[in-house]
Parts: sequence; structure tokens; C-alpha cells
Amino acid sequence: MAFTALLANKMRSLLTMLGIIIGVGAVIAMVSVGMGVRSNVVDSISSLGSNMLIVSPGSSNSGGVRGAAGSRTTLKYEDATAIKNKVKNIDYVSPSVSHSYQVVNGNQNWNTSVQGVTQEYMSIRSLEISSGSFITVNDITKRNRVAVVGSTVATNLFGTSNPVGQNIRINNQPFKIIGVLDSKGQSSMGQDQDDVVIVPLTTAMERLMAQNYVSSINIQVSDSEMMDQVQEDVEILLRQRHKIIGGKEDDFTVRNLTSLMETMTQTTTMLTLLLGSIAGISLVVGGIGIMNIMMVSVTERTREIGIRKALGATFKNIMMQFLIESVVIGVVGGIIGIIIGCILSTVVSQLGSFTTVITPLPIFVSFTFSVGIGLFFGIYPARKAAKLDPIEALRYE
Repeated sequence: MAFTALLANKMRSLLTMLGIIIGVGAVIAMVSVGMGVRSNVVDSISSLGSNMLIVSPGSSNSGGVRGAAGSRTTLKYEDATAIKNKVKNIDYVSPSVSHSYQVVNGNQNWNTSVQGVTQEYMSIRSLEISSGSFITVNDITKRNRVAVVGSTVATNLFGTSNPVGQNIRINNQPFKIIGVLDSKGQSSMGQDQDDVVIVPLTTAMERLMAQNYVSSINIQVSDSEMMDQVQEDVEILLRQRHKIIGGKEDDFTVRNLTSLMETMTQTTTMLTLLLGSIAGISLVVGGIGIMNIMMVSVTERTREIGIRKALGATFKNIMMQFLIESVVIGVVGGIIGIIIGCILSTVVSQLGSFTTVITPLPIFVSFTFSVGIGLFFGIYPARKAAKLDPIEALRYE
């Protein structure tokens, strides 16, 4: 009987479901966007390495005139050596410098980022070599003119041929390619991680860039539980080495990527909850629409209810009939909303510059909520119908 009543008024039933459909679809789409943003942030920070501390020159305090990032010259190669030798619970330390140069092979050229690093950079960034080898301690010591190239650079300069053993010119200086990195693709921020040339740190500092300072020091901590302690030890050591005493401002900044990731994760989680809550309001509006239509349905079918009660229908029978109608609206609307929400998430992912993440939890919660709303907002109209006096109902015009 409940299904027959709904099918008899198809358009009205569909319009009643519309609020639930929009609500469920919006919740799934909005939460998937929020989860996508969260995933992008986590991937972006994780791509730098696990349990990472990054020491950069310049104070973290704002105010006054400050140079661009990496423009300060307060960090030395010796600082990185001291950190490695004197601070406990550290696996790897790799100071680095970087600059953009034009790289030339014959009549082919390519502008890319040239990074000077040590051999430990490979372990810190979890790099893999597809062919050849990586920079060695001997290359660092002898300031060898060798280079490891990313797959993007290799493709643009050498096409499909293997560049290992070939010579290139960086800033008009000859370098021999000793290895090609495995492709890592684009970062979550849209940067091509394969568009890079890696050379020994000492070679970059003395032969390419003519500088005696480093741009940053990458540190991989042995245990995530020791991150704060290692950060404190590094800060104390650098203050001693740079002769910073009393209340003088540090000339360096130590960034804890684990703490940064936790903070960003909490922020994006709050963003996801906010988006989901805003979309959830439309579910409540849809529930009010169900109650409104069910109230109209009870009024329209007063005589029908009177006849049913006169023929022996109990309070429970009438109550159940109208509850089934409202729950069916919630269930069908929820299913259609799930389909639309997943389609919207996919479209946003394809048209936008970031990936959306569809997880089972928002689908389950929004569907359960839609069914619960159908049940909750259907109770009052159902009770009103079930409590009608059959004699008065039969007289109703």
C-alpha cells in the first residue's frame, strides 16, 4: 500500500526526494574535496622525507627587512658536519644548495633546477636510480664534475636514448652523467619532481655557484618520538657554533615537518568537517520537506484512512504504512544522492588541479542520516494519521 501510494504521485515523491538527494550528494562531494585537500597536504610534506627536520638560514620571527628564502648566508657546510657528528638519534644529514641553470647537450638545451647535495640525500628523499649510480663520497671529496639527472631532463636532452656516460654542459661547464633517477611524477603542488639535475655539493658550491654557504640542511631523525629532542639539540648546537648568546635572535630556522604535518592535518580535518556540516544542513531541509509532504498526504487521504480503520486497520497498521512511505523516500533519495555525489567528486577531480578522495565513511554516514531523517520526520504525520477518529475521517470532505 505504501509503495502504491508513492507511485501514484511520482512527481511529488521525486520532488520530496530532491532535498535528500541534494543533501547526500553535497555531503559526499564536499567531504571528498576536504579529504582530497588533506591528502594533498600530507603527500606534499611526506614527499620531502619521513621524520624530517629542515634547517634554513634566517630568523623565523617576522618584522623588519628580510631577504628572500635561502638568500641568507649563515649556514655553512661545517654546520651540517657538526650536526651529524655531535647530535644523537640522527640517521642522515644532507646540506644542499640549488640554482636554476641552462643545461646543454649538443643542440638541445633545457632550463632546470640544479641541486648540490651529498650522498645521503638519496636516502633522505627515498630516491631510486633507474640506470647508472648516485653521487658517492669520492665525488664529494674530489669535487668531481658528475651529475644525476631526472627523467624529465633526460627526455628533453637525450630523447629515448640512455644518457648515462654522456656529457652535458651546466652553465657552460662540462659534467658527465653518471645516473638517471626513477620518475616520481608531479608533486601534490603541481611541481615536476623529475625536472632536476643533482651534482656533488662541493662541486656545486665551489665550481658552479662560487659560494661558501649552503641553502638548507636536511636531517632525517631515527625515531619520530625523538623529533622534538633532536630539534632542540640542533638549535642549541647551532647557537653555540654561531656564537648566539642571551636573548639574541637566531640566524637560522629549524622546521619540524612532523609537527607541521600534524598541524596541517588538524586544519584540513576541521575544513572537511565544516564543509560536511554545511552540506548536511540541506539534509535537514530535505527532512522538513518530507514531513511537509507527508502532512499534505495525510490531509488528502483522510477519508481513505477512515475507511481503512472502519474495516479493521489498527493504529499500528496506519502508522507503519506512512512510516514506510517516508523511509522509502529517504532510502531512494539517499541511493540517488550517493551516485550523484560520487559523480560530482570525480568531475571535480578531473576538472580541478587536485585529487578528491572518496571514502566509505561519509557515504555510510550520509546514507544512514538520510534514512534516519525519513524515519524521524515521518513519525509525526504517521501518528497524526493513525490517531484519526474513523467516524470523523469518513465525514471529511
